[in-house]
Amino acid sequence: MELYEVFSRRRSIRKYKPDTVPREIIDKILEYAMWAPSGRNWQPWEFLVVTGAKKEALAACYGRIAELAMPPAGQRTPEQERYLQWARTFGGAPLAIVALTPVYGDPAIRKMNLESVSAAFCYLLLAATAEGLGTCWMTGPLRNESEVRQVLGIPEDREIVAITPIGYPDEEPAAPPRKGVQEKIKWI
Repeated sequence: MELYEVFSRRRSIRKYKPDTVPREIIDKILEYAMWAPSGRNWQPWEFLVVTGAKKEALAACYGRIAELAMPPAGQRTPEQERYLQWARTFGGAPLAIVALTPVYGDPAIRKMNLESVSAAFCYLLLAATAEGLGTCWMTGPLRNESEVRQVLGIPEDREIVAITPIGYPDEEPAAPPRKGVQEKIKWI
């Protein structure tokens, strides 16, 4: 797939086929993620590839926090029920990837590391798209960060940056509308 086509084809996927993604493809995607630029070339990223029971437990963490923001069962809209099912299962994705960075007290270094890991995460999403896989950049599960840390055994000296389920898409969502360059770019 051509680079610009990858940019325009990437979507947030919320429904996945249960098919296993070969480890070689995941390794390739992560290798390309690590080519991202980073402040001071520190490459401050770490990735957890989460499968099986741990992936199910991670999704359940998100389901619990998502449910707290909803009306009680029986009072939810069909859309809310679909969202809750997505949250509880990560849409049936066979695995998830969690991006981490070391914790730093200096706000400037923390910001630099968060930006660097975000760049690597973006590369990961684009590489997955190029391989025919779906992803969804998620920070919602971090509203239940203490439980996520416990489930995955993430130490306090690591900061969770983002999570994505990953797998073969079982949907083809239309491109969401984008704001025009006139709205978002100012030449000075």
